[in-house]
Amino acid sequence: MRRSSNRKSSSASAAAGSGSTKAASKEFEKIDHLFNVYADKSSAIIDPEGIEQLCSSLEVDYTDVRILMLAWKMKAQKQGFFTLEEWRTGLKALRADSMSKLKKALPELDKEVSRPTDFLDFYSYAFRYCLTEDKQKCIDIESACQLLSLVLGTQFGPQVDKFTEYLKSQSEYKVMNMDQWMGFYRFCNEIPFPSLENYDSDLAWPLILDNFVEWFRENQK
Repeated sequence: MRRSSNRKSSSASAAAGSGSTKAASKEFEKIDHLFNVYADKSSAIIDPEGIEQLCSSLEVDYTDVRILMLAWKMKAQKQGFFTLEEWRTGLKALRADSMSKLKKALPELDKEVSRPTDFLDFYSYAFRYCLTEDKQKCIDIESACQLLSLVLGTQFGPQVDKFTEYLKSQSEYKVMNMDQWMGFYRFCNEIPFPSLENYDSDLAWPLILDNFVEWFRENQK
């Protein structure tokens, strides 16, 4: 009797496993179909033109920060391009296998990124995503200013406005590295603005922030 029971149990488990596999296969089939709508036919990759079409379908601007969030969710490696594997990773995580579901997922993605630990990961990803050349370690100041406004402008508007004003007015720094990028986020979180009362240049701040604080204080007089 026990053997019979075990056989039934095994059969039920196998059937359940088969059902979940079929469901997952069906989900990927829909996700892949959506990918093919925007992918270049020869390269089988969603290129910048495909992303523009995707933005049109999502009814968001090409420069909308949520497109960068979407790239983060996909773990996209190359700026302006989505591979099928990256597309699957992102849409599966968002539980979106259709355009209507992807549209509905964007507000939830926005909420996810707003959580401190997720935002820190997103913020560092945004910098890496802009490293478009092999072995590139820095981004030019103009691009850094645009990116800061995009990812931090809503959260720390006054700090970003003044820091980008400083960056555009100075001539010492032509590029920004990851340490400086992450240092500014820490600055926004830890230093009261505009008083800067607890900023101590003897602490481990990137030199670019020491210079910014000096410039800001001079301009406040």
